[in-house]
Amino acid sequence: MLIKNGLVVVDGEIKFKDILIENEKIVEISDEIIKDGEKILDAKGHYIIPGIIDPHVHMRDPGLTHKEDFETGSKACAKGGVTTFFDMPNTIPNTITEEELLKKKKDAIGRSYVDYGFYFGGSKLDNSTEVEKVKDLVVATKVFMNVSTGNMLVEDEKILENIFKVSKLVGVHAEGEMVQKAIELSEKTGTPVYLCHLSTKEEVEMVRNGKKKGLKIYGEVTPHHLFLNEKDVLKNSLLRMKPELKTKEDNEALWEGIIDGTIDTIGTDHAPHKLEEKLEKLTFGIPGVEHSLEMMLKGVAGGRITLNDLTKIMSENTAKIFGIKNKGKLEIGYDADLVIINLETTERIKKEEVVSKCGWTPYDGFLKGGEVLTTIVRGNVVYNNKKFINKKIGKEVM
Repeated sequence: MLIKNGLVVVDGEIKFKDILIENEKIVEISDEIIKDGEKILDAKGHYIIPGIIDPHVHMRDPGLTHKEDFETGSKACAKGGVTTFFDMPNTIPNTITEEELLKKKKDAIGRSYVDYGFYFGGSKLDNSTEVEKVKDLVVATKVFMNVSTGNMLVEDEKILENIFKVSKLVGVHAEGEMVQKAIELSEKTGTPVYLCHLSTKEEVEMVRNGKKKGLKIYGEVTPHHLFLNEKDVLKNSLLRMKPELKTKEDNEALWEGIIDGTIDTIGTDHAPHKLEEKLEKLTFGIPGVEHSLEMMLKGVAGGRITLNDLTKIMSENTAKIFGIKNKGKLEIGYDADLVIINLETTERIKKEEVVSKCGWTPYDGFLKGGEVLTTIVRGNVVYNNKKFINKKIGKEVM
């Protein structure tokens, strides 16, 4: 495939480039490429960026597939320009044994529109032996230090230490003082820690101080913690999740953390529930993967962040932190995971257009910062002009 007439950020400068793709890889990026017989995709002067890597989603599969499943969730990814996602282990049953992990991997084959990886879960019953067996088969170990379901809330400090010791990378659900505890466990064991969905000014400062000490710690923030706060909950009772939305001051502190490099990645914590479930009783979790890029592009439109820096925190940094080779950048030899975006859109997000099985979005009515036109996974067009190419060519990255 030959993509022509696209705007690409090269060394901080915006330039028109053609991109040649062969055998699922980028093989040439030049001012003008002429190659007879090659299928041509005209970008029509729109921007081409690396495919987004979402390091934090809950596809609800297995056990909760009335909310979402691997197919519908990956379809939402494709629509949102996400070409790779990492799925969390708090399914039913929990992914806390080698047997359940291997079954989950097998069941996912041939069902995803985009590429994917899996987390393995830590257990309060101390499954560190299982963690050590499978650590090279997953992107990271996920440990819940504040709240979770089943056997996944780990509070015993010795068990936490055991799990940290045998993991290659630990992703944590940690809030407030537990953020500092996770950082201390990382320092004690020497295992890098990935701090999911930071939500407060104080948490950002904990990560900032840890990085100043040279610790291997990484911070993630969600779009909803950047664009929504506690005042929005007063207008929309659906906006309940863990961690909860905080203050406008916290919004600004999170943005500052992005600008100064304290925060490394954007993860959506895509945690869909059906609308009727949310309305019936207090249920924590909201969908997000379908509109994460279009929301984050509001930061570009508003001058908070450059497009180049945005692709670093939504693609390049994630690939580096989780050790995903050949993804996250527009470079020769890398997987041809690309997104064509229109930065001049006047479209608004509409709940009627949601493809996630949950059927709603917290961003209904928001003006998009940009519109995803085309999503390409390893040279395969999976979404184009609001239509899905039903290839389900996604494969596991580990």
